[in-house]
Amino acid sequence: MEISPAVADIRPTPWTGRFDGDGEQHRRWWQVVTPYTPCVESPCAESPGASEAGPRPAVVVGFRSDEGVRRNKGRTGAAAAPVAIRQALAPLAFHLDRDVFDAGDVLVEDGSLEAGQERAGRVISELLDAGNLTVLFGGGHETAFASYLGVAGSDAVRRGKRLGVLNLDAHFDLRDEPVPSSGTPFLQMARAEAAASRELKYAVVGISEPNNTRALFDTAHRLGVKYLLDEDCSVEAVREFVGQFLDTVDVLYLTIDLDVLPASVAPGVSAPAAYGVPLPVISAVCRQLAASGKLLHLDVAELNPGFDIDSRTAKVAARLVNTLLG
Repeated sequence: MEISPAVADIRPTPWTGRFDGDGEQHRRWWQVVTPYTPCVESPCAESPGASEAGPRPAVVVGFRSDEGVRRNKGRTGAAAAPVAIRQALAPLAFHLDRDVFDAGDVLVEDGSLEAGQERAGRVISELLDAGNLTVLFGGGHETAFASYLGVAGSDAVRRGKRLGVLNLDAHFDLRDEPVPSSGTPFLQMARAEAAASRELKYAVVGISEPNNTRALFDTAHRLGVKYLLDEDCSVEAVREFVGQFLDTVDVLYLTIDLDVLPASVAPGVSAPAAYGVPLPVISAVCRQLAASGKLLHLDVAELNPGFDIDSRTAKVAARLVNTLLG
């Protein structure tokens, strides 16, 4: 039976950038990324992890939302981030050994966050089940629950793979609020995992103690969340922390909240960090995860282009994505 594929609300448009010539020696991202064409069969390829033949194709999806930031009383503007990240990636030299596709954007309008998260989740699940590595460009950190819906709905997780969620972030985002927001996604995940008779394996690198209340620390402890404080994030400490976490899971969902970085490096975010984790440490984590073979899905959240001096934050986001796919 033919099944209609889930598609994004806004179809992809061609990427553009500097042209130095044709051929592999001149390739940049904009010359390589092509529109993703959904298949009409389900599944249309082996599930992630089923084949070790080579790197899975990567498929980019945008999540144009800052409704979660608005609900969380932050400064809005993250809905413009997917376009800004693509623009920062487009001129980079392309050294990857994988195909990269663009599946377009899911758009959250008129406050309809939950419906947008569900649509994005369906798109991600189908892309994962088609054998791709999925990359979601947020959006506020409400993006994370859209990512979770996609990962939890994938064949890999439904068939019993142990899922780990690693968050590079200054905040736990475990708020218990009447409505979902950019501050609630990981508590939502914990409750969804419990409903599925699983326990959320959640770890955070970069927690700012002054920016998380005692109630949030208590929730983290109750849920068994593993975390490193920003002041403890040396390259060696983070490598060991992440390595131990990877040993407990089969597949990994990585979410990068760009406010984990110092405000001087990432000024264009919803909540700039006074301290932050140095970029070389975050980059080392990305290299470690790329080499692990366990990365199932990743997202980048909280870029706010309206506050981004010289596009610094977008360029950092692009560099980290390039590292993770390399």
